[in-house]
Amino acid sequence: MKNKLTSAIEAVSKVKDGDTLMIGGFLTGGHPENLVKALVDTNSAGGLTVISNDTGTKELSIYQLVKSGRVKRIFASYIGSNPETGRLLMTGEAKVQLFPQGTLAEKIRAGGAGLGGVLTPVGVGTVVEEGKKKIEIDEKEYLLEMPLRSNVALIKANKADEVGNLIINGSSRNFNIVMATAADYVIAEVDEYVKEGEIDPNHVNVPGIFVDAIVKVG
Repeated sequence: MKNKLTSAIEAVSKVKDGDTLMIGGFLTGGHPENLVKALVDTNSAGGLTVISNDTGTKELSIYQLVKSGRVKRIFASYIGSNPETGRLLMTGEAKVQLFPQGTLAEKIRAGGAGLGGVLTPVGVGTVVEEGKKKIEIDEKEYLLEMPLRSNVALIKANKADEVGNLIINGSSRNFNIVMATAADYVIAEVDEYVKEGEIDPNHVNVPGIFVDAIVKVG
């Protein structure tokens, strides 16, 4: 059995120049703060694309990552709590693309499921449709939203076992579950680490087959 337990520094060393990076969480809920901090402090990779629901708040390390000049593109849903992301949107220093929250989640889900895209009526007739293909089905128009995948995903869970099965409690499930399916390399920051077999299979939110590295914190 491969030992997936590692340090935050070793785990985030997988991030390379030009990578696309998914970061789980909804503001502070379910945000992998220790992993992002290790990335900011110990990895100088640049030219990054960040996929994050909201790019966090000023109190989180993702704010420092966005502010560092190392991020060239951002896919998000809400950026009002990170003024630096808003500044980049206004200045054009980085390309910031905003999506309705459900659309962003479904784009990631499609990437994880190997789908060619998602059809949604959300955004039809608004600025959201600019540059997107429209498809009519039964006299109703839909936007074709393309799937999203990443090289690395940083996610947060409450508990992991040795093979990487994860339990994520409550609202922390947010983007952490879908992002785990849509990345080539998945790093899970966890509060509790147990032996294989100690997690009831009925309670697993993310199967261990999706998880490449586990970082125990706290």
